[in-house]
Amino acid sequence: MATNSEDRAEASLDISEEIPEHWNEFQFTWSGKSFKLNLADSDRLFDLKSSLYNLTQVPNERQKILGLVKGKLPPDQTPISDIRIISGRKFTLIGTPEGDEIKDPSQLGNLPDVVNDLDVDFTENMVASNRYQHDARNIRKVQEATKALKVNVIHPLREGKKLLVLDIDYTILDTKPLTSGSLPPAECARPGLHEFLEAIYPYYDICIWSQTSWIWLETKLVELGMVGAQRGYEISFVLDKTCMFTVFTERDSKPWSHSVKALQIIWNHFPQFNAKNTIHVDDLSRNFALNPKEGLKISPFKNAHTTEAWADRELEKLGRYMIHIASVEDFSSLTHKAWKSVVKQLPPPQ
Repeated sequence: MATNSEDRAEASLDISEEIPEHWNEFQFTWSGKSFKLNLADSDRLFDLKSSLYNLTQVPNERQKILGLVKGKLPPDQTPISDIRIISGRKFTLIGTPEGDEIKDPSQLGNLPDVVNDLDVDFTENMVASNRYQHDARNIRKVQEATKALKVNVIHPLREGKKLLVLDIDYTILDTKPLTSGSLPPAECARPGLHEFLEAIYPYYDICIWSQTSWIWLETKLVELGMVGAQRGYEISFVLDKTCMFTVFTERDSKPWSHSVKALQIIWNHFPQFNAKNTIHVDDLSRNFALNPKEGLKISPFKNAHTTEAWADRELEKLGRYMIHIASVEDFSSLTHKAWKSVVKQLPPPQ
């Protein structure tokens, strides 16, 4: 049986609860037009800039905000409640909107950071994770993402199955040679990909959640033969980076921000799934920040088409572990951190 942990006896916090907030109205002008927007006290300056982008298509790095505060703008992580705003909350935005042209993914300067740098394991810092989960802004962001999400169910969910939420970039394929075109899709996939999914499919419905945009994600899945091919498994639904949001904390006593994949968004749409029957596999532990107990970190897969990459057996081991725990009624009684140790104790496969 998988390793138990007293910390996991407590079910994941329900971060869908309502928290009363004070809202602020802002007025600004841009390119001769007037706009209004509302932000909560718990929002950050980052959220203000994101709202400006949504209204004007002026990217954050091009935004010049005049008249919001006296002097230099504070850092992006500063709460709106802490900003000493000039009376009237009127300001001017200067900046050129981005074009609508479609660019090669390898040329995009704003591709999400999916490289395993500055990672952090929140299972080792539950205090920080609890701050994330109880933050009023994060709770509201989950609610907003839930309302905005339109899920396209590719294959019907099956009664009584558990849920696998699976990352794609550097988890089941090496993204770099695929987006650059230096290797064909089949040679970018982690060894044993299709065998792994076929092995666990009798027990789990499968959701792919990637930190890239849908247009590139769809292309990857089709080229890899995960969607639209005759396989012994089906992908139930797919989520992209639009379902993620940025959270703010400190790392080594310095401001730090990163994106998260909040499982509550899925659970709100599909109430048959919850902390008891969901497992999230990713190569970045920070993606588990709001659901550290449900996260299973897998080693990143890079340098496809090398001898080391061909010898990779991570998915084979993961499949054995997931089949082993499939009969466990409540996943919250498990800790996935030691999953590889559990696999070593299992009898050899027949």
